[in-house]
Amino acid sequence: MNSFSFQAATVQFEPRQFEKERNISRLCELVEEAARNGARLIVTPEMGTTGYCWYDRAEVAPFVEPVPGPTTDRFAGLAARCDCYIVIGMPEVDPVTNVYYNTAVLIGPEGVVGKHRKTHPYISEPKWAASGDRHDVFDTPIGRIALLVCMDIHYIETARLAALQGADVICHISNWLDERTPAPYWITRAFENGCYVIESNRWGWERTVQFSGGSCIIDPDGSVQVAIDEGDGIAYGTIDPERARNKRAGEGDRLADRRPELYQQLLLDSYLWNPLDFFGLYGKSPLPPGRASRIAVVQCESSDDVQANLQTMETYLAEAAGRQAELVVFPELSVSGPYAGQGGEPVPGPSTEALIALSIRYRTYIVAGLVESDGDRLYNTAVLTGPEGLVGTYRQIHVSGKDRAWASAGSDWAVFDLPVGRVGLLIGRDALFPEAGRVLALLGCDLIVCPSMAREPVPQGHAGTGIRHNYPIPTGADPHHWHLHRARAGENNVYWAFANPESPQAGLFGKSGIFGPETFRFPRREAIVPAGSGIAVLDIDTSNLDTPYPTNPVRRKDLVLMRQPTLYYGLIADGGMGR
Repeated sequence: MNSFSFQAATVQFEPRQFEKERNISRLCELVEEAARNGARLIVTPEMGTTGYCWYDRAEVAPFVEPVPGPTTDRFAGLAARCDCYIVIGMPEVDPVTNVYYNTAVLIGPEGVVGKHRKTHPYISEPKWAASGDRHDVFDTPIGRIALLVCMDIHYIETARLAALQGADVICHISNWLDERTPAPYWITRAFENGCYVIESNRWGWERTVQFSGGSCIIDPDGSVQVAIDEGDGIAYGTIDPERARNKRAGEGDRLADRRPELYQQLLLDSYLWNPLDFFGLYGKSPLPPGRASRIAVVQCESSDDVQANLQTMETYLAEAAGRQAELVVFPELSVSGPYAGQGGEPVPGPSTEALIALSIRYRTYIVAGLVESDGDRLYNTAVLTGPEGLVGTYRQIHVSGKDRAWASAGSDWAVFDLPVGRVGLLIGRDALFPEAGRVLALLGCDLIVCPSMAREPVPQGHAGTGIRHNYPIPTGADPHHWHLHRARAGENNVYWAFANPESPQAGLFGKSGIFGPETFRFPRREAIVPAGSGIAVLDIDTSNLDTPYPTNPVRRKDLVLMRQPTLYYGLIADGGMGR
């Protein structure tokens, strides 16, 4: 397999239902135009040959085809003539079983290279299509290519499996709706896996559904290289496979720094049964009742003077207490200061006792960071204190290459039941690894707390869209359109509290916030510190109505419920797959 830069294209297109020949002919024209302009890899939308909003099997039946079949043959002829690779979306029928699938097909000069049957269905697919049962990466002369279809990319596991199999490019075809695009999920999957994402999304209106457009090419660092807002069109970008194969990012490696020996929880189906029954089975660890509460995150800098740091923290605690916050989160190493490696202290120890005294004085739970010493080892540790004393600690699991000079890696997840709900702890760099938040969600967390000193990824804004979304979906500019910690909250159906200093000199971007558990709830349930030092406060609710079934998104966890863990064994393989 050669390694060289090449031009790619994403095609944005509005198919028309019941006009299959028109759709295919128009797509062929757009693909040929892209190939004439030098594109070697050309991606077209989900179900672009037929339209998307089908009532049932009977209605879509006249339009399904096998793969290979007449439609793929037409695109194969085009690929051979233009020496390019094409991704198309179509309703597929298996000629042996007569089962239908929502399928993406990769076609090259040699014919059909491979296909991906959508594995994680949206609301519409179960009306007519079965779910696929595998995730493959295809070797081609231009690189290693993975295919995903729309809802698949909501799930951290699908793109991660592609990355672990060595994908350079993830071709994501979709009929995305209900938000401004390029969508945060698309950007997240590119960034966390260090892969290019070529996104081809339809636009337009079909059976009361407004689709979002925003077709784009996203670089391995999460930056949007090129994008289309609305209308039919083609956008071109450059793919450099070597850039995707270098998984170094900041102070570490996106894949090599994973901790697969701690990810076995990813293969379990915690939300297959009623979680209120599941977690309370045999009386061992029932979910706490939960309640309406108020929590806060503090955005502040610290120094190497522990006493000065504790005094600063008390100032913010007094303010948070005045606003009735029951849990206050400070940044990573907020007690010890950022100059780590100069020695630590045991836990419990003097700083822990000081934090307990503050918890008692202000009647609040506190999460703060320090350098913990345990024998001859040091750890980057988060301490959770409350009016009752030391509740627990968490030692950072995903330690950066820089911090390994002084810090040992933790070896266990930390989950605690508090009056505000079930709370899981992470620290800083842990959030860059999607497995971390997912494990805590599968352990039943309502809230994930992440004290940080984050330099990446810096949140990205959105200039606004011309797509006429239905109210209350926003269309205007958003300075925080992509915020990794907002994405982590939504993909795990948890509240997520992120406390991060702002320091241009140190490269710390701030943007501390508390983010709600619903991806597509507008206006968003969140609070962000826009700049400088300060506090963000948010009312959260982890309670459940008085029924035997979950009525709260943090307890039901729809996105976690719809995972397909039987497909995820590659996530716990030591060193990944195919590396």
